[in-house]
Amino acid sequence: MITVSNLAIQFGKRVLYKDVNMKFTPGNIYGVIGANGAGKSTLLKAISGELEATKGSVELGPGERLSVLSQDHFQYDQETVLNTVLMGHTVMWDIMKEREALYSKADFSDEDGIRVAELEEKFAEAGGYTAESDAGALLSGLGVKEAKHNKLMGELSGKEKVRVMLAKALFGNPDNLLLDEPTNDLDLDTVQWLEEYLSNMETTVLVVSHDRHFLDSVCTHTVDIDFGKVTLFAGNYSFWYESSQLALRQAQNQKAKAEEKKKELEEFIRRFSANVAKSKQTTSRKKMLEKLNVEEIRPSTRKYPGIIFQMNREPGNQILEVEGLKAVSDDGTVLFDNVSFTVEKNDKIVFLSRDPRAMTALFEIIQGNRQPDAGTFSWGVTITTAYLPLDNTEYFQSDKNLVDWLSQYGEGNEVFFKAYLGRMLFSGEEVLKKVNVLSGGEKMRCMIARMQLKNANCLVLDTPTNHLDLESIQAFNNNLKLFKGNILFSSHDHEFIETVANRVIELTPTGTINKIMEYDEYIASDDIKELRQKMYGDEV
Repeated sequence: MITVSNLAIQFGKRVLYKDVNMKFTPGNIYGVIGANGAGKSTLLKAISGELEATKGSVELGPGERLSVLSQDHFQYDQETVLNTVLMGHTVMWDIMKEREALYSKADFSDEDGIRVAELEEKFAEAGGYTAESDAGALLSGLGVKEAKHNKLMGELSGKEKVRVMLAKALFGNPDNLLLDEPTNDLDLDTVQWLEEYLSNMETTVLVVSHDRHFLDSVCTHTVDIDFGKVTLFAGNYSFWYESSQLALRQAQNQKAKAEEKKKELEEFIRRFSANVAKSKQTTSRKKMLEKLNVEEIRPSTRKYPGIIFQMNREPGNQILEVEGLKAVSDDGTVLFDNVSFTVEKNDKIVFLSRDPRAMTALFEIIQGNRQPDAGTFSWGVTITTAYLPLDNTEYFQSDKNLVDWLSQYGEGNEVFFKAYLGRMLFSGEEVLKKVNVLSGGEKMRCMIARMQLKNANCLVLDTPTNHLDLESIQAFNNNLKLFKGNILFSSHDHEFIETVANRVIELTPTGTINKIMEYDEYIASDDIKELRQKMYGDEV
């Protein structure tokens, strides 16, 4: 349990929030949301003690242990992978090191023997005798192969280190767990594993994430940082989003009577309560929602970018023909081979692979930016594409301001481009910023604006939610659901895939799995699992 009392965080004259009083209890998972800069990660740092609060206190339950997902991926480079995970259970690790030191003494005394006996008992209580196998199981669940478990952390790739640090945070069933963006650099299968793992924990968990499906799957509560306050709601992200949008519509509808508004909100709560996803927390969450005071539901101050894709012309019957494509990486890895498919009208296709380089290679090939190692492709004569690449670095090498930069990709005057950038949340003097100093999220919004100017009838999107905040992801997702043209995309965002794609193509080193079905149906199918195993030649 975590008790926060009168917490305030202030940097100079800027007050993030004050008078934060709330209790986080075991068995519940709290999703922390808020606009960029609202103080989500700062709240976690204040709770962990990494950051000293301006005012107030944070207390854990008596004898409880707090575990935090570390963002320092170089701290343990001289340690083995397995030992790094074991260090996550600090109590057990300290016992283990003292125990090892005593056993290695040349002049082992009677007092040492008494102490070792005490340590052995504590070691057993802390789960020390199964610790290595438990740590190994965690690592394997997170996709770190057993062959890597005894390697030094410094030998791993950045993405592998992320997974080890997550295993370290989860290890030993801590009483309290703080996770800041735990799904970053995880593939879809591993995110699903993490969702199931967290849902079965009785720990108190606070999590910051931009993955809406993840938040919806695991969270029993939402901690919203807005209006300079930290507010606790029962329910997951979707409940918060839908209720805040309803409150916004009501605020804009001046004619509706207060009693009508209250009735509409109560009906929304009742409906959401009835449809809460099945989980171990369903009953308690439903009761909480039924007790929720409708006055607590307020329009959010969040701003959502105006993302609207339109087509200059309807696509014809021939969209894209791909025949026998093959791509090999620089290190000789076959990313995919014998890839053949035909894109039909109204197809919105998500491309999957165990190797994310495969999707990037495919998109670069069909965009004419890379030569295939074998095979051909041809676009229909009526098709125009707008491409969102995974790496947009080359687009932002100049010192042009945003208006001049965007004007390269469309026709219009300065007022037109300023208005366009305003829709993408660049207001006032921001439109005069140099593009080479933009943040990752700002660059992505610029790239999306550039795409919209093309009015293409086929969108090619390589991991489009990278670097975007929840508001931009939500706006992007909402518009793609309505887009009448074709969409070819890859993504690590489960919700994005499930709500946009109507067809799944998985790229493997031996061919494709090509199914017209929704993503949830695809990943749940036992037949697909068997087929994937055959295509990859090992267990999936």
